[in-house]
This record gives sequence, C-alpha cells and structure tokens, in this order.
Amino acid sequence: MTYIIENANILKDQEINKVSLLIDNGKITAIKPIFNRYRFMKMDADPFIMAPAPILLNKNFPFEKSFQEMKKFFIDEFILKGCIAFLTMASVGHEYAMEKEIKRVKTQLLNSPIDYIIGVRVPIRTLTPSFLRKCKREKVPAVFVEIKNANELYNIPWGWIREAIFPYNSPLIPIFSSMNEREEKQAKTEWKKVMGEEKIPSVKDEIKENEPIPYPVLSKIGIFPLKSSIQQGRELSYNLYMKSGEIINIEEPDLFHYHRHKLVVTVHKGEVIRACDHVVFRPGFGEHVKINIPSFFTT
Repeated sequence: MTYIIENANILKDQEINKVSLLIDNGKITAIKPIFNRYRFMKMDADPFIMAPAPILLNKNFPFEKSFQEMKKFFIDEFILKGCIAFLTMASVGHEYAMEKEIKRVKTQLLNSPIDYIIGVRVPIRTLTPSFLRKCKREKVPAVFVEIKNANELYNIPWGWIREAIFPYNSPLIPIFSSMNEREEKQAKTEWKKVMGEEKIPSVKDEIKENEPIPYPVLSKIGIFPLKSSIQQGRELSYNLYMKSGEIINIEEPDLFHYHRHKLVVTVHKGEVIRACDHVVFRPGFGEHVKINIPSFFTT
C-alpha cells in the first residue's frame, strides 16, 4: 500500500522539521516538503510531534515466566514506552559456549513482538583474540566486557585484540561489577585511557539499562540508522506525541523521560502496535536484527 504522511513535525536535534513522507509497503521511499502532484491517500500528521522510536538495553529477560507474564513484560517495559527494538546479550563464560548461548537467546525471543539485537557478555578473562575472531565470524555487533577491577585491564594483549576485531569492529562495551564507588571510578578512568591509547573500537561508558541508547552508541554498534531513524529508504517506525508548547525544541530523550503521557501512537515497520492505551500484541512479529558492519557510520 502506498500513501503519504503530510505535515509531519519530525523532532531531530532539538528542532522540528515539517515534511511529508511517501510510504510504500512499510518503507519511507521519499521525504519532501510537500507532494503536490501525487494522488495517493494522505494522512495529516500536523496535530502530532513525530520522533524515532528509542532503542533500549535489557540485560536479563525473565524467560522463566509464563507467556502471559512475558506478554505483560513486553507491553510494560517496551511497547508502552514507544520502543520497537531492544539490545540484549548472551552471557558467555567460555569461548566454546558462545554459539550455543546466542542460539539459546534467539530461541527464547522467537515470540518477541518487537525487534532485537543480540550482543555477548563476557568476563574480561575471556576476551582473547580467538574469541573475538569467533565474534567476527558470527557477526556479533556488541561485546560487553565485565570488569571487576582496574588491574584486569593490563592483563590483556590489546594489540592482538585490535587486530582480531578488524575489520568488523564490533565495539567493546564496559560493565563494571562488584566494585565500590572508588574502585569503579578508577576502573572507568583506566578503561577510557586504555581504549584511547590502544585505539580499540569501544564505548567509553556503561550503557544504562532501560533508557534510550544514545545515537553515537547506536552508530558504533551499527543499529543506527537501521533502527531509530526516520530517513528515506528506511523502515517506517516512529512515535507520535500530541503537539504542545512544552515538547517543542527539546531533546528526544526528554520525550521518553518526561512526556510519555503524550505518546499516542507507535508504528513498527508500518504497523500500528499502540494507539493510545490499546496495544496490538503480535507474538513473533519481532525479528533478529543482524548488523553487517558496526561502526560504519562513525568517524
């Protein structure tokens, strides 16, 4: 089906741009100020603010729960927050277990109503060149590194790590665990120092759980612009907020944190999955998003 979304007030970089979008089979085929000569059905989006749907991180899913409990979890933690995709991880203790653990997570998410990206979580002792070469072969877009003290950072052959990651360049993302405040501060400082000196593809800070992942991080992982973008050639996924003076010229994360009560419509791949308080729950509608080239859109 082909149609036009007119007068879309798209929020980006704290500015509102009013454009029209030509939609065909759930994808944005063109974006222009106006489509004068087209006779397709039109939808007026002027009463709303349109924004990309956020991507959230969730480390641990309650897979042991019943279907009804999981359904409530997806609705409360993702769909009612305007989220149409999430980043999660398979915990891997040893290199030989990686494929098995990723497959386990994929199987457990077969009924997901929204899309998902799977990274791996490993203790830093497992971070070896051979492990990262396996991540590269399996196209793992994000490697979460569990660090328990700063000294662990100096037991890793970083030069070999850098070579093993290239050219897929899935970023290393820190998780600081089992530390007091002083130890964590020191570990964060050393992480940034080592990653910078060794020129390792990485994320400087921990990704906060259940908050919109910042665009620079999404770009490093390769999720953006595949997801969380309103661009020509991309899937039609977005949120609509009721227009008001208080949500003009604000940052997108503020919509998530402070104006969720104004969120009225969520569209995922061209399908409405939430309209006001009504949620359309489609088990299995979500897909495993495969990242071909992480860090491709970063400099």
